[in-house]
Amino acid sequence: MLKGILLVFFGACSFGILSTFVKLAYHEGYTLGDVTGAQAFFGAVILWVLFFFQSRTTAYKAKAVPAKTPWWKMVIAGTCTGLVSIFYYQCVKLVPNSVAIILLMQFIWMSILMEYLIFKKKPTVLQLAAILLVLGGTVLASGMVETSIGSMDLKGIGFGLLAALCYAGFLLLSGRIGNEYAPLKKSALMITGACILIFIIFPPTFLFNGALGGSLLKWGLIISVFGTVIPPLFYAEGVPRIGTAISSILSAAELPVAVMMAGFVLQEQVSFLRWVGVVVILSAMVLPNLKYLKKK
Repeated sequence: MLKGILLVFFGACSFGILSTFVKLAYHEGYTLGDVTGAQAFFGAVILWVLFFFQSRTTAYKAKAVPAKTPWWKMVIAGTCTGLVSIFYYQCVKLVPNSVAIILLMQFIWMSILMEYLIFKKKPTVLQLAAILLVLGGTVLASGMVETSIGSMDLKGIGFGLLAALCYAGFLLLSGRIGNEYAPLKKSALMITGACILIFIIFPPTFLFNGALGGSLLKWGLIISVFGTVIPPLFYAEGVPRIGTAISSILSAAELPVAVMMAGFVLQEQVSFLRWVGVVVILSAMVLPNLKYLKKK
C-alpha cells in the first residue's frame, strides 16, 4: 500500500515540475516545435527500449495475452497526447506557469461533461459540486480577482483550455481501449502517435540543425523522462495497488507542485488568495471520491 501511494504521488509530482523545465528551455531560445518534438522523440525511444528489454523477460512472456485492440488505434489515440503537449506548452509560453497548470486542471469538469455527452453517463451530485469548486477555485487561483481579465493573454488562456479538453479526451480513450496491452507497450504506442503528429506539424529540424549539440539534448531528455516515462510507469505500478479513488486524489499533487516550482524557481508571484484557489481545486478532486474512500 505504501509503495503504491509513493509511486502515484511521485508520478504526479513529476508531471507538476514538467512545465518549469519547459519554461527554462524557452528562456534559452528553443521553440515550441523543438521542445514538443524532443520530448516526444526521446520519450518514444526510451519507452521502446524499456519495452524491448521487458519483453525478453520470463515474467512478461508468462503474462502476455493476445491484443484485441489493433496497434494503429493505440497510435491514433496517442495523438491526443501530442495535442496536449502542443497546446499546453504554447500556453506556458504565453501565461505564467502557475496559471497554465490551473487552466490544464479544467480537464476535471471537461471529462465529466464529455462522459455525459458521449456515453450518456449522468454526473452525480458530488461531481456537479466538484465542477462548481473547480470553476470557483480557478477564478481565485488564476488571479482574476486581483487583476483585470484584459491584462491576461487571451490566446494563452485559449491554448490552456484546449490542452485541458485534449487531456480529458485522452483520459477517456486511454481508459477504454488497449487495456490488454502491457503498460510499457501501450505507453510506447501512444507516444509514437504523439511523435508522428508533432513531427507533421513541426518538422523535426532539431535532429539535424545542430540544436542537439547545445542544451536541447539536455532539456529533451529531462522533459521526456519527467513527462512521458516516469508518470505512466509509476501510475501503471501504483494505481492497481491503491485503487482509482485514492490515485485520483494523490494525482492532485501535480497542481501545488507546479505552483510551488513557479514561485521558487521561476520567481512568479503567487499570492495567498491564489493559494486559496489551489486548495479549492484540490478539494474538488477529493469530493467525487468520498464515497469510494468510505468504502475503503
